[in-house]
Amino acid sequence: MIKARIPAQYPETANLCDYEKTCASFSWKDIESRFYPDGEDNCNIIAASIDRWAENPSTRDHLALIFESKNCRRTWTYGELRGISCRWARMLEKYGFTRGDRLMVFMPACPEIWFAMAACARIGVLFCPVFPTSTPYEVEGRVAGIAPKGVLTTPDLVEKLPSGSASEIDALFLQNGPAPGLFPKEIIAPDIAAQMPSEHVLRYFPKSTPLYMIFTSGSTRPPKGIIHCHGDMTGIYTTAEWVFDVKPDTLLWTDADPAWVTGAVYGAYAPWLHGITSLVVGEGFTAAKWYHLLEKYRVSAWYTTPRILNELMAAGEDLPTRFDFSALLHIVTVGAPLVPDVIYWCRKHLKRTPHDTWWMTETGIVCIANTPGSDIKPGSMGRPLPGMAAAILDENGKPFPPLSIGELALASGWPGMMTGIFHDPRRYETFFSDNGWFLTGDIALQDEEGYFYHHGRHDDLLKAGDNKLMGPFEIEQLLCMHPAVSEAAVIAKGAQPGDALSRLKAFITLSEGYMKSSRLSYEIKAFLKGNLAADLIVEEVEFMASLPRTRSGKLLRRVLRARELGLPGGEPRNMKD
Repeated sequence: MIKARIPAQYPETANLCDYEKTCASFSWKDIESRFYPDGEDNCNIIAASIDRWAENPSTRDHLALIFESKNCRRTWTYGELRGISCRWARMLEKYGFTRGDRLMVFMPACPEIWFAMAACARIGVLFCPVFPTSTPYEVEGRVAGIAPKGVLTTPDLVEKLPSGSASEIDALFLQNGPAPGLFPKEIIAPDIAAQMPSEHVLRYFPKSTPLYMIFTSGSTRPPKGIIHCHGDMTGIYTTAEWVFDVKPDTLLWTDADPAWVTGAVYGAYAPWLHGITSLVVGEGFTAAKWYHLLEKYRVSAWYTTPRILNELMAAGEDLPTRFDFSALLHIVTVGAPLVPDVIYWCRKHLKRTPHDTWWMTETGIVCIANTPGSDIKPGSMGRPLPGMAAAILDENGKPFPPLSIGELALASGWPGMMTGIFHDPRRYETFFSDNGWFLTGDIALQDEEGYFYHHGRHDDLLKAGDNKLMGPFEIEQLLCMHPAVSEAAVIAKGAQPGDALSRLKAFITLSEGYMKSSRLSYEIKAFLKGNLAADLIVEEVEFMASLPRTRSGKLLRRVLRARELGLPGGEPRNMKD
């Protein structure tokens, strides 16, 4: 842990400026009473978001969505987005979609994804996004796991769909033509939707009605379809207010694909609930492009990943001086630990402190965060948001005292927690302990002031001596202090019989100007030996061109372990978080 503190960014004006007072008085019931005035059986996230703003003359013309791709800019107000979502909902109903059916969306970022997302919610259809870069093998698994009534995709991606699914998919909706002629019912969705009436009677449901389903990989089991419901809206609304410090004029850019839970929740549902503008970018990353977009659209809140910030750092210190970031009020990250070097680089060159957050696909909303009204401890992912309770559990499921490392757990029952795993109720139950804790599988430490520090996944734990367990993150940070090391990952090789020592292997990428050699390996091991506990021995160093990571930049130590054992580790870039 690092004892330094960075003062709160907006200690007096932030939406959450008195953390302790808010935690003491906050109740989810108070929030729910605002969203369900007619009871919990009369719920629809679109009624509380798009329709709410579209039906108000003072907000009808406020920009809801900006889509930019290859210098092509398109925009929609809340009034326009309501009309389009009504047309798409009527189109789905025309082809037989009803509450509980599933629409698989398999396409690159484009406006039609957001139209479909809103239309599905209007009529109770489950929105199921899939990464457009998925392999045919992955797509086959998703089709089997989702069992969709229909698929929304592009003509270029149709061939990735399993050929045997033609008889099982009732409708293949295409973003554009010509139709490839591989499925019995191929529909050019925008053409049909344009013919539909722009009015639609929105359906109301119990708050437990499924809203969306996203697949996420496990360490040792097949990917699981995580289900979230309309009742998540209270958690989504509140966390966006606190974490992004949302104001009426906020322009929020969440630079994540909607097939990743971050892109769906905070790129669509959260902006809609707050009636603010969401920026969507339909093209790949370059440092100059991202800087240009921040300046061009005067982005005020930006939700990104440490991987993107690292890419900006790698592009040099001169490039950001060419752009104006004066409108950027808040930078927030997710997906991997935010290390101090990145924090201080952003403070110097972007003039803002990035704020780390922690959550999972399974939690549905941000649960632990550094908020703009509180001090930051570099390296910490922050404190539990009001209405959330977190603890570090021992191997018996009992809470540890502060400064102990163990499994991060949350007190279950917050609005946003997954409501199920599709067709796998037994697997869903494994997330809960006998005494009501939601088990995250992440390893963390909590300090005396309630700040949490991430130390990896449960199967990343390292043993030091007979009883002490520690995560690999601290060792990896230590490795990165060596000037030759750019990035590092550490796994356990296992102890020798009768030996209490943990024998480790380090995988590293080199900083510019260094070349791999036996001498350098020796120097790095000697550096570690002088700074590590005596019962931790790094026996081997392997130089790599790059470390395996997910799309969001999360380090995949399990892939390294699998390769060490001679087992298939999978293609990292195709793995979800």
